[in-house]
Amino acid sequence: MTPVFTDRTPKQFKFSVEKSRPIVVNFQGGTVTSDAGLSLIAEIDRKLQITSQFAQCFQDYRQPNRIDHSIESLIKQRIYGLVMGYEDLNDHEELRHDQMFALVLGKRSGVEDEPGTLAGKSTLNRLEHCPKDVEQGADSRYHKIGHCPDEIESLFVNIFLKSYSKEPREIILDLDVTDDLVHGSQEQVFFNTYYGGYCYAPLYIFCGKHLLAAQLRPSNVDPAFGALSELQRVIKQIRQQWKNVEILVRGDSAYSRDDIMTWCESQTGVNYVFGLAQNSRLIQMATTTKDRAKLEFEEKLSTVVSFLETVFKPDEQLPSLASGLIVNSIWYKSLDYQTRESWSRSRRVVSKVEYGVKGTNIRFVVTSLSTNKVPPNKLYTQKYCKRGEMENRFKEQQLELFSDRTSTHTFAGNQLRLWFSSVAYVLMNALRQKCLAKTELQNATVGTIRTKLLKLGALITVSTRRILIAITSSCPYKHIFATAHRHLKMLPNTA
Repeated sequence: MTPVFTDRTPKQFKFSVEKSRPIVVNFQGGTVTSDAGLSLIAEIDRKLQITSQFAQCFQDYRQPNRIDHSIESLIKQRIYGLVMGYEDLNDHEELRHDQMFALVLGKRSGVEDEPGTLAGKSTLNRLEHCPKDVEQGADSRYHKIGHCPDEIESLFVNIFLKSYSKEPREIILDLDVTDDLVHGSQEQVFFNTYYGGYCYAPLYIFCGKHLLAAQLRPSNVDPAFGALSELQRVIKQIRQQWKNVEILVRGDSAYSRDDIMTWCESQTGVNYVFGLAQNSRLIQMATTTKDRAKLEFEEKLSTVVSFLETVFKPDEQLPSLASGLIVNSIWYKSLDYQTRESWSRSRRVVSKVEYGVKGTNIRFVVTSLSTNKVPPNKLYTQKYCKRGEMENRFKEQQLELFSDRTSTHTFAGNQLRLWFSSVAYVLMNALRQKCLAKTELQNATVGTIRTKLLKLGALITVSTRRILIAITSSCPYKHIFATAHRHLKMLPNTA
């Protein structure tokens, strides 16, 4: 005989508080959500058609009479889940009954006792199921949903181009690689000594906060592997719409390769500035600059020590005290440099020499920008150093949108997961730039925006006239929500 299981959860829970009335807790609050801010995401997505365009890059070979959830609905559910902080497909086993998700995906029947049901983890898994060497298409038994990588890659650039109302004068493309540590036997995973673990090494291209490319790569390849081809693809697509925009390509020393620099030099309106690893020849060429920086620092130190000696009793510790009162001496100089074998021509290299109490720190960058156009100090400080901002984009991608959740077996499946995370980032960045400008969240990270503006507790009430989402009255960011809603109303529909 099959045993009958009953719900033994208590009806209510009592907590005693000293010198106060007892606190009673129960689960009879009605239809409550913690994701009321998802309404903003759904609305900007409806205006800009981001997930809808992404869905068009997929092919559906399922039989129409056996489909409960369209490709677009599955993609929206998956990406909205990432936006709201649900990183795993297992989370959707509970989210499939969440009324807020059902509302924004149009799955509500409009009747209180007939809530919509979304796709579960098994159905969503069919999106990411990319088996190796298995037939795909209408005749396939297991792989009924396919995707076109080329169309997905082009989509990111198209969304970037549409985000501008007119052609800009100049844009800066940042190239960089990060590590994606894995903990399994996924395809094309290797141990990387630099990152100290088994990982992938995805390549990204950003323009400011806009994501233009996210290419998953094995970690046993050269850091610049695939960078030139991705750069050529992205710039070609940009040039099709923006004929006259000046493009500056920026990256660390991994990209100061002759093929990348030669290609940039062959293009009209394309320049570069890359970090350059130091060597004995470069250090020797910067000797004069180093001597000048050292002399300047010592003169400043001597002046401060002389002053302190007039105030305090002369002591051996005065130079040490004085060194903490003056800034390091920094000198910049342009050099004409060519490697003995790897470079095909001589190029402009800018040295930065910093001398202080801790000694000398010398850095180099190589660029196609002339000295007349950008002097050495501005080239380093204004053109090159700002590339460090890209590290914040990596943090948003990995820590807040789970781009490192590459735990499927196949490489293609993990690439698709990276793209899902990337589309979630594009959606959140659109909200940040289109709706949160001139608010305290205009420069906030994805995680901060989610916590303060999207993860809002609310009571959902469904009636014959309307569906009411009543957000908590004590929400401290209601004014920013109102501002975002006002900007959303002014956005034109893309479709």
